[in-house]
Amino acid sequence: MSRCARGAQSPALPGAAPESRPGNLGLRLWDPLLVGRQDGELLASGSADTCGHCGCTGDPCGVLAWCPRAPVCGCAQLLPTMPPYISAFQAAYIGIEVLIALVSVPGNVLVIWAVKVNQALRDATFCFIVSLAVADVAVGALVIPLAILINIGPQTYFHTCLMVACPVLILTQSSILALLAIAVDRYLRVKIPLRYKTVVTQRRAAVAIAGCWILSLVVGLTPMFGWNNLSEVEQAWIANGSVGEPVIKCEFEKVISMEYMVYFNFFVWVLPPLLLMVLIYLEVFYLIRKQLNKKVSASSGDPQKYYGKELKIAKSLALILFLFALSWLPLHILNCITLFCPTCQKPSILIYIAIFLTHGNSAMNPIVYAFRIHKFRVTFLKIWNDHFRCQPKPPIDEDIPEEKADD
Repeated sequence: MSRCARGAQSPALPGAAPESRPGNLGLRLWDPLLVGRQDGELLASGSADTCGHCGCTGDPCGVLAWCPRAPVCGCAQLLPTMPPYISAFQAAYIGIEVLIALVSVPGNVLVIWAVKVNQALRDATFCFIVSLAVADVAVGALVIPLAILINIGPQTYFHTCLMVACPVLILTQSSILALLAIAVDRYLRVKIPLRYKTVVTQRRAAVAIAGCWILSLVVGLTPMFGWNNLSEVEQAWIANGSVGEPVIKCEFEKVISMEYMVYFNFFVWVLPPLLLMVLIYLEVFYLIRKQLNKKVSASSGDPQKYYGKELKIAKSLALILFLFALSWLPLHILNCITLFCPTCQKPSILIYIAIFLTHGNSAMNPIVYAFRIHKFRVTFLKIWNDHFRCQPKPPIDEDIPEEKADD
């Protein structure tokens, strides 16, 4: 069976109309006798030969094997173009992503469930935690599957690929803003403990949560409004003699502009919240230490109790800040390298580790923000016994002392 080199034009057919390419659809034309042929190979079979030559159009990317007389040859059915196989490295990547999703989704669903069943968990603080949990559930249930799809790299229209990439930006931005809202809430609890409940009401908390999600939509959908790589892709598409909307191998960096990721996403919407959280938690440390010193001097007979609680709070706040920085900075640093040093080689393993960290942060959050809170621990235990072990526990005491809830 003969082959046709990529880039070669198919010969003119006797009596055939001039070839009019409809644009690369990211699809290959299919004949029942031609299944399994590779992109760029000459399509020739018994059925094709009966009507003349049915060959490739010289698509340089090997995306289409298009027959100008496909309806006559029986090649008219369109099938999606997918990679012929998944490598062992991709399989390992998919396995780790699935594992992260299997931890993230149930863990964050449990957080939402706990707030639903326990009235004591329905104040403003836990509203922010629920918002964070919702975003993290979506990361595990939507972002990770889409990330796996992008990793496989199907051939698709440019804007279709862009739509697949944007939910990652929306939900990760929502998680960052939720973390910032929790940090601000913790600061207000320490700064104005007596007026906290009058200042931070459930209504105001709901408005803040809605604002975070609206802002996340604006930031995450900005590439859909034009800040993307369409112009560069179109130039290459037209240079190859193709018409219509460009079809590409769907990859994040092919559709999302690095200028957007670095100058707008990182320098405006990731780095400033990180620095602000550092300042907030430093101030929280200072205020807590100041209050503890007063309490220690007032009750010098038992200073260990106060220092013990100071240590617990310090560990929690340090862990929150450390995990946030550990999860998000590596990927954005790699994006900066891509933008400012295009010739620099980035090992694939570092890119995958950075992606795992950003997704894994959603699995960590239930542990950091929920399991260290006594009210959540009690509620989790009740849910486990009532619904999984079928051993109902006594009703939850909804009047747990506030100092115990912060342990």
